[in-house]
Amino acid sequence: MALDQSFVGRSYPPTRPYEVGREKIREFAESIGDANPAYTDPEAAAALGHPDVIAPPTFVFSISFKAAGQVVEDPQLGLDYSRVVHGDQKFAYTRPVRAGDRLSVVSTIEAIKSMAGNDILDVRGEVLDETGAHVVTAWTKLVARAAEGE
Repeated sequence: MALDQSFVGRSYPPTRPYEVGREKIREFAESIGDANPAYTDPEAAAALGHPDVIAPPTFVFSISFKAAGQVVEDPQLGLDYSRVVHGDQKFAYTRPVRAGDRLSVVSTIEAIKSMAGNDILDVRGEVLDETGAHVVTAWTKLVARAAEGE
């Protein structure tokens, strides 16, 4: 069953702030195999003009994808998450995420399409710091595969 087009443009409330910690950044950088010292060494980050260590660009995915859960779990939307695969991800930064940031995300449904029986949902996450300043926009594309026989 196709998703309701009237949901395009719907925004969800901001998430509770997520406090970015140095250790989380270090763990993430290690998990993706990126040894950039700006991710682990405050002095290296300061030499690049940052007030503290910064996060790898894809770090924000964990925050924005969790926020997109508000969309996915909206019972009125009717998305069958058991059929969902992650289709795409992209980011547009105003500044890097850094240790000490308290980030909230506002998720908005940007597009809903149907192709070959599959529903394609585009969600934009505006990631803001505690002052309300924009840090990054994250776009997530989710594909709900058609059920067998549809």
